[in-house]
Amino acid sequence: MKIDLMVGSSRWADTATLAREVEAAGLSGMVFTETGQTPWLSIAAAATAAPSLTYSTGIAVAFGMSPMVAASLAWELADNTGGRFRLGLGSQVRAHVERRYGAEFDPPVGRMRDYIQAVKATLAAFRGDADLAHDGPHYKLSLLPDQWRPLSHGHGDIKVDVSAVGPAMCKMAGAVADGIHVHPVHSVHYLNTRLLPSVAVGAAAVGRDPSEVDLLIPSIIVPGDTPEERADLLTLARTRIGFYGATKNYAYQFDDLGFDGVSAELNRHLKADDSTALANE
Repeated sequence: MKIDLMVGSSRWADTATLAREVEAAGLSGMVFTETGQTPWLSIAAAATAAPSLTYSTGIAVAFGMSPMVAASLAWELADNTGGRFRLGLGSQVRAHVERRYGAEFDPPVGRMRDYIQAVKATLAAFRGDADLAHDGPHYKLSLLPDQWRPLSHGHGDIKVDVSAVGPAMCKMAGAVADGIHVHPVHSVHYLNTRLLPSVAVGAAAVGRDPSEVDLLIPSIIVPGDTPEERADLLTLARTRIGFYGATKNYAYQFDDLGFDGVSAELNRHLKADDSTALANE
């Protein structure tokens, strides 16, 4: 098992400082989310400062960029980190994809499957394993002149992971992804009774061993030696769980554990913009 630190938006100098601290603390690596800024330049800054760490996107929004762009960024980062990079992709939600990125969303599961396969086909072409010839329902890639081919290197076997929550996306991940970024709100019950069985079904459909699919599991933690030291982080953690739990699609995470109706209450607090109630529910 490896332990990474998940980080969000930050300026390059601050990211570099944090990366050196993570390296000195003995952690395995860093996972960069995509919220207020893209993760790519931050990873470059961190990797330059702390070259022994592993790096991944957890996740980068897929539908807002071409599979060629995603593969090219992954290829360059894998090269410059000496192979210590894996590409994590996610669909995001419809509102962000359509209204913030101005891109197409439907159908999310089929589109993501095609996207991952297009990225993998592009990486194979970069490695010289095959000509670029991906002809999917949503993405068609067939042009890679030599002058547009990226610099060759020996770290081209790049893992391509995907965020997955519901059964359809988990089955898709089991069939085509190298790993799954598990949602921050989860439980052992969810992993054992929902996610892993769905992954196994998807893997079986293509004759694949489900153990080939890595699980990248985030944990919301509250470090500190005293209650006073933990107080602010505890509030932040409770607010974050409340925010995620307010999403109707995640209601079953609470219902499965016997907390029926909690998600609906969280949703009500979120709509009322009541962060205190969100954290205290």
